[in-house]
Amino acid sequence: MTAAAPIIAPSILAADFARLAEEARAVEGAADWLHVDVMDNHFVPNLTIGLPVVQSLLPATDLPFDVHLMITDPRRWAPGYADAGAYNVTFHAEACDDPVALAKELRSAGAKAGLAIDRDTPVEPYLDLLPSFDTLLIMTIKAGFGGQRFIPEMLDKVRAARRHVASGHLELRIEVDGGIAAETIEQAAAAGADAFVAGTAVYGAEDPAEAVRKLRELAERTACQW
Repeated sequence: MTAAAPIIAPSILAADFARLAEEARAVEGAADWLHVDVMDNHFVPNLTIGLPVVQSLLPATDLPFDVHLMITDPRRWAPGYADAGAYNVTFHAEACDDPVALAKELRSAGAKAGLAIDRDTPVEPYLDLLPSFDTLLIMTIKAGFGGQRFIPEMLDKVRAARRHVASGHLELRIEVDGGIAAETIEQAAAAGADAFVAGTAVYGAEDPAEAVRKLRELAERTACQW
């Protein structure tokens, strides 16, 4: 299989929350998706934004929204993000007792469905569910906080998922989230990731769009034939 063109998804968790519309537009033309971290102070300790903010921000940019729900009870809340117009809605395996049913619901609402695996969760029990999903998000940190250090050992999960995807000829993005920067994106791409969430590496840069372009260049240079 030929490696898919990499997706770069800047995370607005690292953006200026007082200027979210401007921050979203700052990466237009360079980024593929806009990654939106929704945290509820229950599933993870942090509290960020919710559906009303996403609904307000969607018309402010033409970037597809990659919504990452770090919340309890995603069966209740996830469809609302799909209905609002999010391109991809990802929820955590640890928070859902029937991931396939929720994936079907999200797809029926017009969104792509993503399954997230946190740092301490093995990926193997979920590999057989992947045909029901469009994205597998593998955390390369512990979910819940931005600015953490990349954990290279998490790439073993990426490799396992890539082997499974390749053997089954699945149409699936393998996304990594946590500590992705110029120093780490090549490792993740070599392991088999083809979608990359970057927060501080983009919004902490003087020129966020140029930071995205640099990350893409590194990922393209390293992406292999799987």
